[in-house]
Amino acid sequence: MASGSDRNPIIIGGLPSQVPDFDPEETQEWLDSLDAAVDERGRERARYLMLRLIERAREKRVAVPEMRSTDYVNTIATKDEPFFPGNEEIERKVLNATRWNAAVMVSRAQRPGIGVGGHIATFASSASLYDVGFNHFFRGKDEGDGGDQIFFQGHASPGVYARAFLLDRLSEAQLDAFRQEKSKAPNGLSSYPHPRLMPDFWEFPTVSMGLGPLGAIYQARMNRYMEARGIADTSKSHVWAYLGDGEMDEPESLGQLSIAAREGLDNLTFVVNCNLQRLDGPVRGNGKIMQELESQFRGAGWNVIKLVWDRSWDPLLAQDRDGILVNKLNSTPDGQFQTYATETGSYIREHFFGDDQRLRKMVENMTDDQILHLGRGGHDHKKIYAAYAAAKAHKGQPTVILAQTVKGWTLGPNFEGRNATHQMKKLTVEDLKGFRDRLHLPIPDKDLEDGLPPYYHPGRNSEEIQYMHDRRKALGGYVPTRVVRAEPLQLPDDKAYAGAKKGSGQQKIATTMAFVRILKDLMRDKEIGKHFVPIAPDEYRTFGMDAFFPSAKIYNPLGQQYESVDRELLLAYKESPTGQMLHDGITEAGCTASLIAAGSAYATHGEPLIPVYVFYSMFGFQRTGDQFWQMADQLARGFVLGATAGRTTLTGEGLQHADGHSQLLASTNPACVAYDPAYGYEIAHIVKDGLRRMYGENAEDVFYYLTVYNEPIQHPAEPADVDVEGILKGLHRIKSGEKGEHAAQILASGVAVPWAVEAQQILADEWNVKADVWSATSWNELRREAVDVEEHNLLHPEEEQRVPYVTQKLQGAEGPKVAVSDWMRSVPDQISRWVPGTYQSLGADGFGFADTRGAARRFFHIDAQSIVLSVLTELAKEGKVDRSLLKQAIDRYQLLDVAAADAGEAGGDA
Repeated sequence: MASGSDRNPIIIGGLPSQVPDFDPEETQEWLDSLDAAVDERGRERARYLMLRLIERAREKRVAVPEMRSTDYVNTIATKDEPFFPGNEEIERKVLNATRWNAAVMVSRAQRPGIGVGGHIATFASSASLYDVGFNHFFRGKDEGDGGDQIFFQGHASPGVYARAFLLDRLSEAQLDAFRQEKSKAPNGLSSYPHPRLMPDFWEFPTVSMGLGPLGAIYQARMNRYMEARGIADTSKSHVWAYLGDGEMDEPESLGQLSIAAREGLDNLTFVVNCNLQRLDGPVRGNGKIMQELESQFRGAGWNVIKLVWDRSWDPLLAQDRDGILVNKLNSTPDGQFQTYATETGSYIREHFFGDDQRLRKMVENMTDDQILHLGRGGHDHKKIYAAYAAAKAHKGQPTVILAQTVKGWTLGPNFEGRNATHQMKKLTVEDLKGFRDRLHLPIPDKDLEDGLPPYYHPGRNSEEIQYMHDRRKALGGYVPTRVVRAEPLQLPDDKAYAGAKKGSGQQKIATTMAFVRILKDLMRDKEIGKHFVPIAPDEYRTFGMDAFFPSAKIYNPLGQQYESVDRELLLAYKESPTGQMLHDGITEAGCTASLIAAGSAYATHGEPLIPVYVFYSMFGFQRTGDQFWQMADQLARGFVLGATAGRTTLTGEGLQHADGHSQLLASTNPACVAYDPAYGYEIAHIVKDGLRRMYGENAEDVFYYLTVYNEPIQHPAEPADVDVEGILKGLHRIKSGEKGEHAAQILASGVAVPWAVEAQQILADEWNVKADVWSATSWNELRREAVDVEEHNLLHPEEEQRVPYVTQKLQGAEGPKVAVSDWMRSVPDQISRWVPGTYQSLGADGFGFADTRGAARRFFHIDAQSIVLSVLTELAKEGKVDRSLLKQAIDRYQLLDVAAADAGEAGGDA
């Protein structure tokens, strides 16, 4: 059996970078030989020679590393570091004040009677990484463009607040209202970056681990897309994403690296704070996370810059003639480096340098204190500046900077590098005194011993504060800042929707196709058409959107450098650098990230985009529900289409495709306006109202979710007395009963409406029942309005009590009410308490399965005949009909025999 080291190598080879060259003349001879081979014989010959050299080196047992990782030293050699343009002394003072205020803010939030918590160790480790960005790189929005887009690590928010306090962007009262958003309103500060909660401050929500890096990649891509299509000049915008090494365990963090490399997104930089710790312990105790990440990013095609050691290591590495120090750095696991961060200089001398005479000699003239302060690169402003400058200058690839730090850095021995540091929120008096001394702040002991520890501000006119303001002025304004500059769009008139309102005549079409026809007409509109961004996960043909290929084309920054196999067909696959359609491949997570980036462009770049994301409905709210929550937080707008909806409509696909619950999941998202329309004219009114609410005057921060189906049905023309208000609020009567002694009401949504109409006819013809049919376009909106009414009545008992809309609509409707949909019963049950009279629901509860549509609906008892039985059952309960009729109906329609059901309409992918 292989040993542990064989199975889990700590390092995968490496190339010298910061390692000194002790025979530069010999090195130059080898390089000159390679240059000559390239110049005289060409690249292919040179490549062959290099491969033969590597082969011979391995034969001679020379350790030739693979290119996946490099030595555990800085990528940028000391001699290659650029001049640092800042005042390092002033920046250190600024950073010390920021560090103090961030920690004190969280500690004060733990005061008696509050105890709302917070995190201080993450920012303590990454403070220098942010500070160099704030002082030298992050572009603001004052020039009128979108500036840079910065995805701050969620747990680092206290540091961002602390810096804003020094700049008078936040007050002391606001710092004291951290995590007390309602009780201290309007001063409350959100726990993490939440644009919905602080819409003038934060831009991008990131604390749901893994969504930050995913969102940053697609934001950088969206910037390029907008520029390519001439919508906005984003050429100066750079996307920065600050991440944690533990966060990189999330599949979303690394899952879309390839698209950034494939499209050459050199407008994107990841900064991974490698403090070697997760929330509970080391990220890779027995390994090296920086080496692992370097291999993954390099393999995905990224430019990798490692920032491992600060300047105090430079003299030692310059002495490393035999490579013994580099070898020691390469072979020491992260768990041991974490221990070194908590130990004394004498311990490090003995355990790191002590096992080799050459290493001991390197530090023989250093004191234990000097050894103790051999630091990590992520805390050195000059090294960080060099890495950032190199990332910005690099062309053709995205860049990741892997920066090694110590979690809880400067907070003192009780915090630094400790496994429990993430959960530690309060500093003792002794901790505060040590912290103050470490930061050289003029705060007297008595201020730390009595009451809450004070915030520190050097004064508005101080050299430090003026320096901060000057730097931000030079970089185009303060960050983070969210600004909405977009003007309302000129919305199309009713002509754009005329086709849908005519119905489908004798043709049967699915509601997916009805929507696609509306979208096609809207994209032709001269004013609004260019703003639409169709998005699909490799399913455009499934949804009948391949008709867009020839005209809208698929966005690809490289264009189409091949002859398409279907080039002679009318609907040939066409790619273009200015294409309008985003074809993100088989990735719902990537598509949703595109949706969010496009849907928030109105704020990010001041230019509204109208994303239209169409997906297999099961793989929307179920698979990427966390991102829809992120979308709500980011105040993004747009249309989300759950196509192939319903638990019985796509039954040939089986359990994991049969969606009977997405409408319920959508109801949990307060920003989601969800509809389940049945006919094209309903979709037309919903889309028109959605455009008004999201892109017209006084635009709202919501997004629209429509579930549409792949089952062909006949769409009636819009009636002359159409109830538009009812369509938009969630309930309107589409067909009154014409004959029958006993009254009843059938409420149906989506694909269930035709079943309800069929049941209405059966009840009239065979059971003497006159039933009205209602289209419940939105169970969710009906419930939401009713809840709002109840809350108002609760808090305003002295006023006339309001009545929910659903109650008003059904107040005079006679007979029992039966609700049916292709969703689980919980969806129509949302309105049950506000429905006057008897109310019963039918639904597709349980797992879906593969069978005919008719068999599936008979199994779930939601087909037309089952609706008939349900209406008769409720009438029997009211004593209107004899109960013996129920058994007659069961027998007549063979409701206990799934195989007896008509197979139903077949086909209709779109």
